[in-house]
Amino acid sequence: MSLGILGHKIGMTQIFDESGNVIPVTVLHVGPCTVTQIKTVLTDGYNAIQVGYDNVSPQKLTKPEQGHFKKSGGAPLKYLQEYKLSNVDDFILGQSISMENFKNFSSVTVTGKSIGKGFAGNQKRHNFGRGPMTHGSKNHRAPGSIGAGTTPGRVIPGKKMAGRLGGIQVTTKNLEIMKMDSKENLLIVKGAVPGKPGNLLNIKFLDS
Repeated sequence: MSLGILGHKIGMTQIFDESGNVIPVTVLHVGPCTVTQIKTVLTDGYNAIQVGYDNVSPQKLTKPEQGHFKKSGGAPLKYLQEYKLSNVDDFILGQSISMENFKNFSSVTVTGKSIGKGFAGNQKRHNFGRGPMTHGSKNHRAPGSIGAGTTPGRVIPGKKMAGRLGGIQVTTKNLEIMKMDSKENLLIVKGAVPGKPGNLLNIKFLDS
């Protein structure tokens, strides 16, 4: 159970440390988010807060969604995310959550959708080896046998084969925070995060 915040991936760049070593980093635009709902054990069976991110026109929301934001007294927001907490007494509806709430943290766990790469073969999707390229071979990138014939006479579920690659939820854990800019809502972390620039990210801060 930990509080988090939503943001977007801006892109990757590099910085230099005091020794002149190159450090690859990712720049994230983080928050601010608004508390849109507070759940308690009495009303919902568990403690959690729901936060919204990124303003959107009311015309792009359904009437139930518009009513939800009207009830919370806040502006319509495009994305919603829930965080389970042990105690929600410190939060109120409409409260703003930004990086100011996470100044004492040193690392983050980032969840987002990975880059979709379309239909891919076994070599690219599962790192299979290829067949011989010379001496009349007709088996260069073919999958080969996919199972026995008469028994069991079918392909076993879970068999690694060609198919859609990427475009799934991926979590990268324990990324070191290199710099925070609360004024511009920018967060710089060491290494790569899932997805392409502009990708929506769920960012959870981890204690030092």
